Amino acid sequence: MKETFRRAGIEPFAALSFLIPLFIYLLTLAPTVTFFDSGEFLTAVASLGTAHSPGYPLFINYAHPFTWLPFGSIAFRVNFATAVSAALACFGVYLVTKHLLKDEELPEGVPAPLVTSLAALAAALAFCGTARLWLQSNHDKPYPLLSFICAAVFYLMLRWRDSFDAGEERPSYVYLGAFLCGLGTGAHQIMVLMIPAYAFLLLSKEWRIIFRMKEFLIALSFGILGFSIHLHLIVRALAKPLLNWGDSKNLTQFLWNLLRKGYPTEKPQRDLSLLWSQINAFNVQYEFTVVGLLLLIAGLVFFFRTKRDIVLSYLIALFTFLLIIAGYFNTPGELIFLTEEFFTPLYLLSAVVIGLALFGLLRLLLSAFRVRGKVPALGLSALLFVLPLSVVLLHYVENDQHENYIASDYAQNSLRSLPQGAVMFTWGDSGAFPLWYIQGVERMRDDLDLLHTPHLVFEWYLDGFPALFRGSRLRSLVDQTAPEDALLVAVAEQFPRRPVFIDFSTKYSVALPGYQALQHGIVYQLIPASQPLPLPDSGVWALYTQRGVVGASDMFFRDLDTGKAIQIYAAALMESGEILLSAGGGAQVTGAQQLCLGKEISPELAPHIDQILARYGASCR
Repeated sequence: MKETFRRAGIEPFAALSFLIPLFIYLLTLAPTVTFFDSGEFLTAVASLGTAHSPGYPLFINYAHPFTWLPFGSIAFRVNFATAVSAALACFGVYLVTKHLLKDEELPEGVPAPLVTSLAALAAALAFCGTARLWLQSNHDKPYPLLSFICAAVFYLMLRWRDSFDAGEERPSYVYLGAFLCGLGTGAHQIMVLMIPAYAFLLLSKEWRIIFRMKEFLIALSFGILGFSIHLHLIVRALAKPLLNWGDSKNLTQFLWNLLRKGYPTEKPQRDLSLLWSQINAFNVQYEFTVVGLLLLIAGLVFFFRTKRDIVLSYLIALFTFLLIIAGYFNTPGELIFLTEEFFTPLYLLSAVVIGLALFGLLRLLLSAFRVRGKVPALGLSALLFVLPLSVVLLHYVENDQHENYIASDYAQNSLRSLPQGAVMFTWGDSGAFPLWYIQGVERMRDDLDLLHTPHLVFEWYLDGFPALFRGSRLRSLVDQTAPEDALLVAVAEQFPRRPVFIDFSTKYSVALPGYQALQHGIVYQLIPASQPLPLPDSGVWALYTQRGVVGASDMFFRDLDTGKAIQIYAAALMESGEILLSAGGGAQVTGAQQLCLGKEISPELAPHIDQILARYGASCR
């Protein structure tokens, strides 16, 4: 078997560094759309379109061929693509760690290739089990792909250093690395934060290369060639794909997308507490445990003498990431969690250093116990995998999404609530993006128009609905009004023509003077304030699929917006049930049933629901 792998050019442990993480990620893979950016990414990938700024063209082009697979939904196939890229990132850890250990000595009689391979595999598996990478591996995310590219460039810089030492300098390694850096920005722009570390690896070996203008210009040209992946935004905008965020049909819109000009730029007043929270978004202790943190520190200290340039390149990357992400971005406290995934490439390098420390620790044990021979060395090497196994077991439950249908069912239930030809306005990303995917990709309820309120202030978004907004007054208000005011204009224009609905978040986020909200399950129909408000439509609840909602406290995976969706079901049932109870007559039975179901979905609402039931002489018994 070993000889077969060798003939094929595959090292068994290198293959395991990819296959084991892939197996773990597939066990916990989300079967369909999830919350946050998932529905938007899925729609962009399926239509080969453009996601939110800066567009993510590399991730979209990488994941799109996976949509041709003959199994699972489109969402499952794209999630599978992400799992593959995350497993590749783990392989990247193996590749870099094994290369850094290739010249390390071991006691006589101990097979060095075996031990270094095991240490590199342990580092890869430790990275595999981190909460940050795992959370991005089981549904559509670009950061695992970015991390793999970061590892590949780091490896290329190491290969260039080796060629320089051997007197056979190969600038092709640098050119390929420059191309990958440019290409990597198409997964995310934080790719540029790794460039100082790469530059240090080159300059610390031969600082005079800064005077090689010809080679510099060639490398720059390769970088620009890789960066040209962003032309995807323009090419696809002209084709009008299903999701065409920013509509980069001209230079102005292209730069608007690329430079992320659609996002708020106002930064909070920072104090030491906020600064510490921003810095703590990079949390090695949480990702690798306290033992992993100690190993990281030990690796940096003990390998400083023999691998000083590697240690310094890691510290330069750490400083650059913290300077830009925590320092320059100055993210508000409530949004810091969004910056945690930016540090994924840094966790990859941390895993490499931890792998070095594990090797150093094992070397000490081999010397202390005078271990000789392959079998004893292999037995003691099993200690390398205590940390990776602990990290995997620690983070397994919180990242298990294999039964997570909450977002998919929430989107489908919202669409089932609406009558033929209705228009519904959404507010938050998680309230809109799953609906985009279910309607646009899975082709459910094409008769509906789903309008995202925060985008009503952008001309490119209005252009996506020519039948609705060709002569709309909103066009004269572009860049001059708040989304809340744009919503009032849009509602007033649509109201005479068709049924107008809003989602739960809109009802509790925006004041709509002149209208009142009639509940239809988890959505609301707007009716004039002058009309009597009918009773809620109780029949809509029978149309709903609620996998994972009832008994949700037993569900493995529950992120912030998944929890909010579950609470929306419970709150809507509580609201509808109380109205029906107060109406008296036959509606009271249905009202009590809805309140009891809301109590079952959200036990934390039980005291309030029990008070409502007691007020009308009802109970759940």
